[in-house]
Amino acid sequence: MFHSHTVHIVIPAYNEEATIAEVVIEFLADPDVDRVVVVDNNSKDRTAALAKQAGADVIQESAAGYGCAIRAGLNHSAASGADIMAIVEADGSFRASDLPKLLHYLSDCRMVLGTRTTRQMVQQGANMDKLLRWGNVAMAKLLELCWYLPHEPRLTDVGCTYRALWTDAWAVIRPGTTEKGPSFSPEMICEAYRKGLRVIEIPVAYGARLGGESKHSDSFLKVAGTATGMFKTIMRKRFRG
Repeated sequence: MFHSHTVHIVIPAYNEEATIAEVVIEFLADPDVDRVVVVDNNSKDRTAALAKQAGADVIQESAAGYGCAIRAGLNHSAASGADIMAIVEADGSFRASDLPKLLHYLSDCRMVLGTRTTRQMVQQGANMDKLLRWGNVAMAKLLELCWYLPHEPRLTDVGCTYRALWTDAWAVIRPGTTEKGPSFSPEMICEAYRKGLRVIEIPVAYGARLGGESKHSDSFLKVAGTATGMFKTIMRKRFRG
């Protein structure tokens, strides 16, 4: 628990047998964490079995896509009594040592976002080259501009998937989230601003994957497709609601 609040970690996973057990064990070892929920999104390998063996609650989500998996995990944790829910990757690129920072900042807002754009905190070998870093910065500044009034946001990385939020904040933004893929990440932020919620972004460490390969950024075409989807999502949320 964190200051008497129940904390759940939500991890979407698709074919992550090489890393999932280590990630689950690392986060369960954090004294603030009460439960780790792994969402098995149609894995063809031993991801689900290894996650359960490591101590996670494993749920299945048949609708393919990052957004579908995260929604399922957040809904499950909310229904299971979590007060705070944190999202993290299954590949080991984020560290449990950064979780206390996210939790402490929740006392000042409804959702805390990580950012991987602080170069001093991006480790050698991490999947964050100039194209990815500046692409995320560009999308973040676009989102800033769209909601500058009245929120005056300060964002640098809309694609960072390490974030934490209050369960009641998820209840507010959940009805407006429809994206199935990686565009779910900026969609969450857009919905928070649409609903008048306070959002804070803080730097987190970002390391190399412990195994497997990226599903959205291991080639130029995938990066371009993800960026295009995020751009469309931000524009849709701002001008079409």
